[in-house]
Amino acid sequence: MPSLAIVIFVLLCLAAPATRAQDGPLVFAASSLTEALRALADAWTARGNPAPRLSFAASSALARQIEQGAPADLFASADEAWADHLQARGLIVAGTRTSPVGNALVLVAPAGPGPAAATLAPGTDLRALLGPQGRLATGDPAHVPVGRYAQAALTWMGQWEAIAPRLARAENVRAALLLVERGEAPLGIVYATDAAVSPGVRVVGGFPAASHPPIAYPFALTPRGVADGRARALLAFVAGPEARVVWQRFGFVPATTWMPDRSRPDLVARVRLEGGARRAAFDDGLFDAITTRHTTRSAFEPRPVARDAILALEAEGKHGVEVR
Repeated sequence: MPSLAIVIFVLLCLAAPATRAQDGPLVFAASSLTEALRALADAWTARGNPAPRLSFAASSALARQIEQGAPADLFASADEAWADHLQARGLIVAGTRTSPVGNALVLVAPAGPGPAAATLAPGTDLRALLGPQGRLATGDPAHVPVGRYAQAALTWMGQWEAIAPRLARAENVRAALLLVERGEAPLGIVYATDAAVSPGVRVVGGFPAASHPPIAYPFALTPRGVADGRARALLAFVAGPEARVVWQRFGFVPATTWMPDRSRPDLVARVRLEGGARRAAFDDGLFDAITTRHTTRSAFEPRPVARDAILALEAEGKHGVEVR
């Protein structure tokens, strides 16, 4: 007669496949997506689908976990760079990649008395706002997307060299937000959506879109996720038209990103509509910036010299700008 231990082992083995079949897709997502993705997961589950399993952290930490074999089905990054990193290693599937939403960058202070609203522009003295000992909280620019955007914005302002030694380098944007909420840092640079969900901070100013690369969230399936119809359906839902109202409710905007394309040497700039997000590739710095507005359209503003260059190329029978 088989022992009780053997019987229990056999029963567990038989139950495991059923348990895995009932589990929803495992989603690795940037921490700034927390509230919106939870709301979308609830909406998805309410339709009778298995509840997605959500894991939130810095995009860099999640990407490294996937590299180490973590069984994620869907990766949602806070920047294109970490998606590029995984794509180059075959750990996400390029054909599934889409960037449905974007964000804005803001300077925050603890709620209550403190620095007045400030215009963030080249020449703005953030050291004066920080005070003699204050530190500025944001993600670590070495690997955290919000920190990279913050470094770009501070460089644009001409403040990076002065502020870099005074950074409080957090492991993700929510950790940076917490430092400001607790008053451990008088100022922080976070996403607008993070500031919106925190009663413990207030926005001192917003960084112009031209001050940093466009903030876009690329979503993609892993090879494991591609093999799972539930994961494919979930990606289509969270990146599709039905999810837009939820993203908008939490302050996200349509994403604008750029992708270099050197395949056409006669093409000064190419603007491409792909997966609902505008992607632009441009050579020679002909565009000042790609700005994302709180509408379904994005504005591409060429410099005056760019317009002249485009007209000259068109006069030579070449394509200055191609839209498709």
